[in-house]
Formats: sequence, structure tokens, C-alpha cells
Amino acid sequence: MSAEDKLSNKTEELGGKVKEGAGKATDDKDLEAEGKGDQAGANLKQAGEKIKDVFKS
Repeated sequence: MSAEDKLSNKTEELGGKVKEGAGKATDDKDLEAEGKGDQAGANLKQAGEKIKDVFKS
């Protein structure tokens, strides 16, 4: 996993957490769900990159 990929995925995950928190704070269920979706997508990308790393070793 390249450093750029790690940073990009982590940034996406943190952005999702911010959206989720903003959604909770403003009682905006759509924004909260979008934030959770962003986090899930970032986590899947991170898992995929880790699997690639295992097979490269």
C-alpha cells in the first residue's frame, strides 16, 4: 500500500466521520448516513490494499 493510498483512504475516512458528526449535530439523517457510507468505502479500500500487500510479500 503506497503512502499516497494510505493518506487518501484515511482522509476519506476522516471526512466521513466529520459528515456523520455534522449530521448528528444538525439532526440531518441523510448527511449522517452519507458520512457512514464514506467511512465504509474507505475501510473497504484499506482492506483491499492490505490484501494486495500480503500477496506482494
